[in-house]
Amino acid sequence: MPDDFTQIDWDEQTDYDCRQLVRLWVHEDLARGYDWTTLAIVDQGAVGRAVVRSREAGVVCGMRAAKTALEEMEIAADWTVRVADGDHVEAGTELAEVAGPARDLLTSERLLLNFVGHLSGVASLTQRYVDAVAGTQAAIYDTRKTTPGFRRLEKYAVRCGGGRNHRSGLYDAVLIKDNHLAFVSGHQDSSENLLVSAVQKTRRLLDQDRPFGTTPSMIIEVEVDTIEQYRAVLPANPAIVLLDNFSTDMLREACRLRDQLNPSVQLEASGGIHLETIAAIAATGVDRISVGALTHSAQNFDVGLDWE
Repeated sequence: MPDDFTQIDWDEQTDYDCRQLVRLWVHEDLARGYDWTTLAIVDQGAVGRAVVRSREAGVVCGMRAAKTALEEMEIAADWTVRVADGDHVEAGTELAEVAGPARDLLTSERLLLNFVGHLSGVASLTQRYVDAVAGTQAAIYDTRKTTPGFRRLEKYAVRCGGGRNHRSGLYDAVLIKDNHLAFVSGHQDSSENLLVSAVQKTRRLLDQDRPFGTTPSMIIEVEVDTIEQYRAVLPANPAIVLLDNFSTDMLREACRLRDQLNPSVQLEASGGIHLETIAAIAATGVDRISVGALTHSAQNFDVGLDWE
């Protein structure tokens, strides 16, 4: 099995991305003005305490993001968590308590709930996909179909839900896709095998040219649309072959050929993956299933803030 893609934890880069989102959201909500409703109604110097509660069952994510948001907004509040990112909770569970200046807490309420609601939605949906393939060798992976600006946080949420992270961007792995081949097909000798040639050129770049930011161990993955393409590329020994929109019969045949011709290659199923179909896909013997829906179609997790 090849080394996996970089897996996202809550680290300095994730924290940095979170802070950038907070700055944008504060600008959206306040521009250069104030929360006039709160200023009109709540006395200056008033303090309060509120509890963040789940209103449905699922996997929680966003506890660390909310803490970072309070820090970035320079709110002198105590954020006390009752659960950790990645915990499964039932409806009505107390997730965290926040206490401090009432005006600041009211102004930041929606921002905090947006983080917890969205990231918990991603984590909860991921867990449903992971549970659906339990007992097979297939792992669930996310994609780059993420909310702009939210990529590291959403991928962190996928991890909290038990999933795995695919490449973080264009910079940390090679994925030769159909549109790369569509372009080079008009600029290359038609007698060459485009897929094999693309893998060879990539390996030469990584092994010999070694531009800054690359390593010889960087993962090379190739997307194929047909069994014929798949047969042709196996001898080039890519780390992973992405089987795009293959039927379950085609996936089983691909696994059989892999085991016969090049057992070291990992197989990834992708395209049109749904909760209703994923168990059958996992049962074909593929190693990875990438699901864009984890991040682009997750529903918001219902969470509220109740004043005590």
